[in-house]
Amino acid sequence: MNKFKDIGFIPCDILLPKAEDFSKWSVVACDQYTSQPDYWNKVSFVVGNAKSTLNMIYPEIYLNEKDGEKRIENINSSMKSYLEGGVFEKIENSFVYVKRTVAGGKVRHGLIGAIDLEKYDYEKGSKAHVRATEGTVKERIPPRVNIRRNASLELPHIMLLIDDPKDLVFGAVEKAQKSEVYDFDLMMNAGNIKGYKVEPTDEIANAFSELKNVQDESNTLLFAVGDGNHSLATAKECWNLIKANLSEDEAKVHPARYALVEVVNIHDKSLEFEPIHRIVFNADADCLLKELFDFYPSASFEKSESQNFDIVLNGEKKTIYIKQPEFELAVGSLQHFLDEYVKKHNQAEVDYIHGDDVVIDLSKKEKTVGFILSSMKKGDLFKSVKADGALPRKTFSMGEAFEKRFYLECRKITL
Repeated sequence: MNKFKDIGFIPCDILLPKAEDFSKWSVVACDQYTSQPDYWNKVSFVVGNAKSTLNMIYPEIYLNEKDGEKRIENINSSMKSYLEGGVFEKIENSFVYVKRTVAGGKVRHGLIGAIDLEKYDYEKGSKAHVRATEGTVKERIPPRVNIRRNASLELPHIMLLIDDPKDLVFGAVEKAQKSEVYDFDLMMNAGNIKGYKVEPTDEIANAFSELKNVQDESNTLLFAVGDGNHSLATAKECWNLIKANLSEDEAKVHPARYALVEVVNIHDKSLEFEPIHRIVFNADADCLLKELFDFYPSASFEKSESQNFDIVLNGEKKTIYIKQPEFELAVGSLQHFLDEYVKKHNQAEVDYIHGDDVVIDLSKKEKTVGFILSSMKKGDLFKSVKADGALPRKTFSMGEAFEKRFYLECRKITL
């Protein structure tokens, strides 16, 4: 156990439902389908009166509703009712090994356990053991703190990535003693999920330790937040509030010091990094292009081996090359310029777009400029976070909305 504590990722007591229909129990992450009320209405219809994680989460599509406090009260009431009503069975001091089948038959492998929030820091420039991959919008945290502050349970949609090209961790997990705890199809055609209780073996701990030992001691990044960055930041802020009233010994053992997460190898074959492109509306194309070249004097249309991205003007693509860039990734260079551009041009608006064709079509509109980025290589993520800190917002997407984590496992976070 001490080995796992040193790593910062530990086995824990995990709660699973004694549900007759797991497909009604398990619903998608709350930060998905935030502009599609029809999706959440269908989820509510499918769940009906069944016991479900839907009753213990706050879908973010409803965050601006007027009766938010009432919804939070109902969430806390459902958690208490489920805990007291024998809804759960406890898997003690274990991990859960997840095999999630998604589109095209791809299988994502994950390991559910608890991450030590004392080893996590979302601030820019952090050298912590566990870090955000993208910038954290601090204004998004307080509403989420209100939801978690008095909660007795946590349900994770957080995914932490490890850089494990030799697949040491999941190779050790496969060899460990396992027993199946669930196997069912997720609602809304989101694929199948299987889960196995896994004993916390020395081999698993040693595999994590080997990853840690190959890191630069002055810049050890073992876990990078792939999904759920603001949820993990919320857990951290709630823990800071709690530990302020605890003794040092109490803080070591309090359950809120940890957050339940799923660890995934960035080299898992199921993970595909999709680029997120940019569109600038209400922009004078000639002016924007001139300012971009002024901003980066080394930038040109002359082909070279340097960093590059495409600019789309009137539906036509041209590649811009930047020599000796300040940022590790092209998206960093582009976003840095766009942030400065919109500060000077208040009428300009930046939107984030999936799909080359969409960018090309939109750029045909008057006063609209598009930018198309290449996919980020998996091997660049950890290197870039170490070099530049948290990446620019909307750097990449890990799969489609229906491929995101579904709520299933729970963990008690109160004494």
